[in-house]
Amino acid sequence: MQSSEPGAAGRPVKRSLTLQGHRTSVTLEEPFWQAFRAMAAARGRSVNALAAEIDAARGTETGLASAIRVAVLRDLQVRAGAAASGGAGEGGG
Repeated sequence: MQSSEPGAAGRPVKRSLTLQGHRTSVTLEEPFWQAFRAMAAARGRSVNALAAEIDAARGTETGLASAIRVAVLRDLQVRAGAAASGGAGEGGG
């Protein structure tokens, strides 16, 4: 097995966020950070604001990093489904 280079896509990266005025650190893999930033931008929110929303909605048994990963995954699934069906709002229901 080959060793990963520093900064490889799968290597976790720790970043600081401010939630409700309090600083906290979150460790995510770089692809998740990129998708999380894109998700926040698409919603017209800052990364901190979106993280605060996710933090408020998560259960006490779920860590913030895990909750962010799940939110990113769900967002990508919704967007992939909308793209596959030809866009949101089409087809009625």
